Amino acid sequence: MDIAREKHTIDAQGLAVGRVATQAAMLLRGKNKPTFAPHIDAGDFVTIVNASKVNFTGKKFVQKDYYHHTQFPGGLRTTSLKKVFEESPEDVMRRAVSGMLPKNKLRNEMLKRLNIEA
Repeated sequence: MDIAREKHTIDAQGLAVGRVATQAAMLLRGKNKPTFAPHIDAGDFVTIVNASKVNFTGKKFVQKDYYHHTQFPGGLRTTSLKKVFEESPEDVMRRAVSGMLPKNKLRNEMLKRLNIEA
């Protein structure tokens, strides 16, 4: 089965992170197509530009933290959104989009079609 994939560009300047991420996740998943099926990865290529110029609503920029665990006892690590955004705004956007995609084997293939430019 040959899947026709289009290329989409989303300008994130002045928009909230979540609004851009939901739009990107919908296009990556292929929900905008009439042939959508949840078990088939038929999404499109998505490029997000101006990721460093997004807005954060509320106090998220100061209060939000990202967590990961090292799998060792007491290994919970915390990194603030502000620190991650200053180092790599692309990473903040990628995490937001990844969290909106299904947690299954298709997610990594969808994320390969996501390109983010600061």
